[in-house]
Amino acid sequence: MDDHFAIYNILQGLQDKIKLVPIDLLNRPAWYKEKVYPENKVPSLEHNGKVLGESLDLINYVDVNFEGPSLFPSDPAKKEFGEQLISHVDTFIKDLYSSLKGDHPIQQASSAFDYLENTLGKFDDGPFLLGHFSWVDIAYIPFVERFHIVFAEVFKHDITEGRPKLAAWIEEVNKIDAYTQTRIDPKEIVDIFKKRFLVL
Repeated sequence: MDDHFAIYNILQGLQDKIKLVPIDLLNRPAWYKEKVYPENKVPSLEHNGKVLGESLDLINYVDVNFEGPSLFPSDPAKKEFGEQLISHVDTFIKDLYSSLKGDHPIQQASSAFDYLENTLGKFDDGPFLLGHFSWVDIAYIPFVERFHIVFAEVFKHDITEGRPKLAAWIEEVNKIDAYTQTRIDPKEIVDIFKKRFLVL
């Protein structure tokens, strides 16, 4: 199961309306591609006879089609800035994973974490990317969590060092039950990264 959609599902209290089926990302079952989602990407959502994919698109779909408080800001400035941040997610992720292939991963990932540090605090009504917790935080936090763990365990480096807003953001997100319920065991994260991305 994808972290983004699982966090959103729990946060919105949709566990009784949307059944989550865990999928092993390293060993996806054949039935998933054959019967559920031919593109074989996780997550997907089957609703009203159609199957949708891409976690952030699913969050938007569920936000519109199911009850619960919206995680999309109504304030035009926050909405516009949120869309800018979402459009940067793929670059952010690419920069982090690319850093693992370089000779100096800490330095190479630094600009990605600096980007978040500089972004946090734009709105002074809360510690999150848009002030209050939103779908933008859901888009970024799973990747920040993974790299926070991997950099600490593998490279003995704390990504929050010299980045107090990033540290506060991670701390605040970790107070949200919907997020902590979806967290993966840190040892499992390190093992996956060592097998798939790191040559040590």
